[in-house]
Amino acid sequence: MTTDGATPADITSVVVRLKLSLLRNGLRQSGGRRAAYVVSAVVVLLFGALQLLGLIALRGHAHAEAVVVLLVAVLALGWAVMPLFFPGGDETLDPTRLVMLPLRPRPLVRALLAASLVGIGPLFTLLLLTGSVITVAHGGAAYAVAVVGVVLALLVCVALARAVAAANIRLLTSRKGRDLAVLSGLVIAIGAQLVNFGAQRLGSSGLSQLEPAGDVLRWVPPASAIGAVDSASEGSYGVAVGQLALSAGALVALIAVWARHLTKLMTSPDGSTLQSATDQPARDPGTTGGLARLLPAGRTGTVMERSLRYVWRDPKTKAAWVTSLAIGLIVPVFNALQGTGSIYFACFAAGMLGIQMYNQFGQDTSAFWMVATTISSARDAYVELRGRALALLVITLPYATLVTVLTTAMLGDWPRLPEALGLSFALLGAMLATGAWTSARFPYSIPQEGYKNVAPGQTGLAWISIFGGMVSAALLTAPVIAATIWVNVAKNGDDWGWLLLPVGAAYGTAITLAGLHLAAPRTASRLPEILTAVSKG
Repeated sequence: MTTDGATPADITSVVVRLKLSLLRNGLRQSGGRRAAYVVSAVVVLLFGALQLLGLIALRGHAHAEAVVVLLVAVLALGWAVMPLFFPGGDETLDPTRLVMLPLRPRPLVRALLAASLVGIGPLFTLLLLTGSVITVAHGGAAYAVAVVGVVLALLVCVALARAVAAANIRLLTSRKGRDLAVLSGLVIAIGAQLVNFGAQRLGSSGLSQLEPAGDVLRWVPPASAIGAVDSASEGSYGVAVGQLALSAGALVALIAVWARHLTKLMTSPDGSTLQSATDQPARDPGTTGGLARLLPAGRTGTVMERSLRYVWRDPKTKAAWVTSLAIGLIVPVFNALQGTGSIYFACFAAGMLGIQMYNQFGQDTSAFWMVATTISSARDAYVELRGRALALLVITLPYATLVTVLTTAMLGDWPRLPEALGLSFALLGAMLATGAWTSARFPYSIPQEGYKNVAPGQTGLAWISIFGGMVSAALLTAPVIAATIWVNVAKNGDDWGWLLLPVGAAYGTAITLAGLHLAAPRTASRLPEILTAVSKG
């Protein structure tokens, strides 16, 4: 008996009904949320069905086994990292919500495991697993193994996600722990480029490139459950049993780890977010941090310090910076690795980081009212915008330079390094100028909770601000782009290529200052409208 008169089977049914109730009540909150869920469910299931058909079409291919084994391994990896990057995606992932109930860990594990099978994710996984086993199954014995393999693989994926969530739930539900979700942008950016790079390699070399990885992964759970189906198809029944045993053993181990962490969570106090006052070192209120000592005195240094602290501490700002830093590096480097890149791809670094200048006041959210009280003239607005631009340049200038030099080294195109650097600096200056102006003209709010980056009703403002500003920045960079084209096509133009570095730097500086001067009066005159817009979310 686990609770007063309740059996483990009863608990399982209660928890499953609880999961369904949470889902149903969440959809009742608003029509928009209901529509978003239905659309996302249809898209995911349609994609899963297409993947199922694609895997079935692969049946009989010489390298089909390597493809499906690798697919299941990647699928399991996705289940493992999902709780780390999206801890709020499933409320039942947090077992601390149940610690006050008289429940024992092991029956609770069975109940939560059953509840975990309810949802779009498990159904999508089931579609892929079904397609994988149909691809490699040949004969009655193989299909019998396939049934067991699909069940084991699905349970291992779900148990893996639950064990990871239980092991890290104290971190994920703490204020600082939520910053881990910031890495999702980096992982998605890197993963997309890795998929693109792998697809191009497979397109040129064929699926035979997957065989070495497949030979290893067919012994790694839960991919070993799919490998068992292929072994049974070839008549290697002993090998198939061994591979199924590996997946079954992994499932038992994951459940044991999950149960151990549940026991710890339900019997020990939560001290992960508590800190003794005696552990805090006394700080002299008259002292300043190391960052402040490195910055200019006066309002400019104060604005720079505030902006840099936002980058480090605010989750939404940090997420935007991490994503921009990753894409700014990945695009030129991956294209250079594939042999199809150009040194001018290095401008992605300046372009992606220049976007951070857009909607400067929206990043402050409702706290902008404190900044607004210090702006009483166009001069105050100019100093405020200049400090924010300088804070951005502290990171962007060395980073853009580093990415350009790295891309040049990988391509071996050193004569064009001054051209690429000059173009990057000019583009950065144009984006700072247009970002300052659009921040004053088209401000919008950034919600602090959830994953939305635009408050409801302000999507049009965001599109105008970002994409309109980027188009304007491209037009402002046109003189330097034209000079770069002339250097590359004109006779003896290479002799003048080195001049593009100082010209681009000077042009970027001039256009930035001009943009700040134009944006300052508009900022000072529109403070009430800006404050209303950025506080909406």
